[in-house]
Amino acid sequence: MEWPAVLDEYQKLIFKMNTPQVMIDNAGCANSTRVMIDSARKHGILLEAVQVLTDLNLSIEKAYISSDGRWFMDVFHVTDLDGNKLTDESVINYIEKSLATIQFTRSERIEGLTALELTGTDRIGLLSEVFAVLAELKCNVVEAKVWTHNGRIASLIYVKDCDSGSTIEDSQKIQQIEGRLRNLLKGDNDIRSAKTSVSTVDTHKERRLHQMMYADRDYERKFGYCGNSPSVSVQNCLDRGYSVINIQCKDRMKLLFDVVCTLTDMQYIVFHATINTSADIASMEFFIRHVDGTPISSEAEKQRVILCLQAGIERRTYEGVRLELCTTDKRGLLADVTRTFRENGLNVTQAEISTTRDTALNVFYVTDASGNPADPNIIESVRQKIGTSSLIVKELPMIYHQKAEMDEPLGVGSTMLLSLGSLLRRNLSYLGLIKSCY
Repeated sequence: MEWPAVLDEYQKLIFKMNTPQVMIDNAGCANSTRVMIDSARKHGILLEAVQVLTDLNLSIEKAYISSDGRWFMDVFHVTDLDGNKLTDESVINYIEKSLATIQFTRSERIEGLTALELTGTDRIGLLSEVFAVLAELKCNVVEAKVWTHNGRIASLIYVKDCDSGSTIEDSQKIQQIEGRLRNLLKGDNDIRSAKTSVSTVDTHKERRLHQMMYADRDYERKFGYCGNSPSVSVQNCLDRGYSVINIQCKDRMKLLFDVVCTLTDMQYIVFHATINTSADIASMEFFIRHVDGTPISSEAEKQRVILCLQAGIERRTYEGVRLELCTTDKRGLLADVTRTFRENGLNVTQAEISTTRDTALNVFYVTDASGNPADPNIIESVRQKIGTSSLIVKELPMIYHQKAEMDEPLGVGSTMLLSLGSLLRRNLSYLGLIKSCY
């Protein structure tokens, strides 16, 4: 390693000691690639490691985490979307380099765009109204992530000024945008205030959505809620000073990230953990302490942890029919498309918006007004209005360790699925994980 000239020998030693040591092994396990990380322990470093793997859409089949004293060791058993070991050397090298630098903060800011953070009361047609307001105020939506859970909505929307083609600099216009969107998000009987703001946070986008919904207290169950929640239990291991969390739920993509993200943002440290997946069920056990070194101290705190973990898992649960839109981008496109959904009684439960050059690559999950599966005839009618060649119906996603649809070349819609993380968007061509859509 070539050291910067400004570092003395002591600083070089400290830097080396704090640099994670990464080893990737394809020989030790018959069905998966082992990714091993040794590093000095610091709050949040486990989440950073899991984030690197999940941003690459790798399936974490098993994981063993141990962190005593000032060091931690993680072992992840991973496969690709096809359920195979990792064999592409460029992918392996990229993982090694990324994990070796997880102690450094990564900026998620997108240059030239203004990031809007929105939370409030969810309802049918809300997204249509939000995009209509932005179009009216001459804001072009370039990227967006939308989650809904328990009657609440959180969204990160990246826009640029239609006139300047860059960030919105006019403070009066920003205040106008925030005010009008806040009125939409508040709802008729909202006991919690809606929030709209220009984001100044450089946090990973999906982690930021978790933080926004957690701050909005979406984990508080609505009266009469009877959903099938993940099984979460909390006990104290008094002889070791840990709290032990056990989780059993349906396995799915990015499940471990969502759980670790929730624990990290609640200021808990994972000292030991075991994660196993079998068929479509995930079993996870975590030995945790609060950042001050204490275990969970009260029944109220225990119940709060259970509710927050259930919410963290449920937020990304895909509900409804998956619709993939690939078409030439134009001003007001999202307002037109989501208005068509609203006029046909379709509710958007999640959305992923992206624009590449002049092409809009969008994914929507839609249900009917009651949250039930949408009528296929209505879906087909919507496709006829928007364009059958542009709006494609996809089945609900399989859990991530099952065989993906790899028997045919990847289309633009699949490219969108594989480019959820901003980290990937900057590196997919180099890694060779997907084919170009051009």
